[in-house]
Amino acid sequence: MIVEERDYHIVPGRMGDFLKAYETLGLDIQKRFLGEFIGHFVTDIGELNHVVALWRYESMADREERRARMLAHPPWQDYLGAIKGMIERQQNRILVPTSISPMR
Repeated sequence: MIVEERDYHIVPGRMGDFLKAYETLGLDIQKRFLGEFIGHFVTDIGELNHVVALWRYESMADREERRARMLAHPPWQDYLGAIKGMIERQQNRILVPTSISPMR
């Protein structure tokens, strides 16, 4: 099992637009294609204009196959067009649980 942490830095002033587009256009598509949706978070203290999404997959191969199918889905391309210019930068990390993690 792996967890993907997707870390988005949103252009200042565009957070509301980004969250609305994700909720109305992106999230249902991702839930259809990707692994288990763990959560979606924004920062309240510290670095602002920051969104983190967490997704659980069985393996890297599972992640790659699911993401490829999603990227080929035309409505996903519509979502990407809708958020164009809203993301300042993005970082993705793959988290692997240790032997003491309750999530494995």
